[in-house]
Amino acid sequence: MFTGIIEQLGVVKAIKKEGENIHFTLEADFTQELKIDQSVAHNGCCLTVVNINGQQYTVTAIQETLNKTNLATWKVGTKVNLERCMIMNGRLDGHIVQGHVDTTATCMGKENQDGSWKFTFEYNSNDVTVEKGSVTINGTSLTVVDSKEKQFSVHIIPYTYEFTNFHQIEVGSTVNLEFDIIGKYVAKMMR
Repeated sequence: MFTGIIEQLGVVKAIKKEGENIHFTLEADFTQELKIDQSVAHNGCCLTVVNINGQQYTVTAIQETLNKTNLATWKVGTKVNLERCMIMNGRLDGHIVQGHVDTTATCMGKENQDGSWKFTFEYNSNDVTVEKGSVTINGTSLTVVDSKEKQFSVHIIPYTYEFTNFHQIEVGSTVNLEFDIIGKYVAKMMR
């Protein structure tokens, strides 16, 4: 369980393919606080720590994960949004995030709005967004501004733009989406 509040940016240091799996080694300031078998969200995708070596740790993505996320596009040097699992006695500053990516989306628009940015994303799934509802983009908990069928936009404040990987997202970039869990249950019941 996560909140969608990014703790820090990690950097991909090594990528090793083994069969259909890919092992990603990342460097992060909080590595010394991690332990083997701990869950960490990487661009919103929950992955298990399998190795720790100094300031670097390794996680493994299986083919199912690679098919549903943007992880297959990572290269050495890619900046990744990181969040450790939620502490149950802490504040829920974002919203309830499972770390289970539903689909990817493509950035269709990026507008500088004199101090903030408006990003528009398009996706190809039956999931829905609602205006003023929650959505998770690359692990970041955000509020939907405009909601259309298979498309929505969000506004990004300067702090989020600088301290997450939103500053790397351009038109054509692929991002991970996790739709609001409550909304997914409601949509399923309505069907």
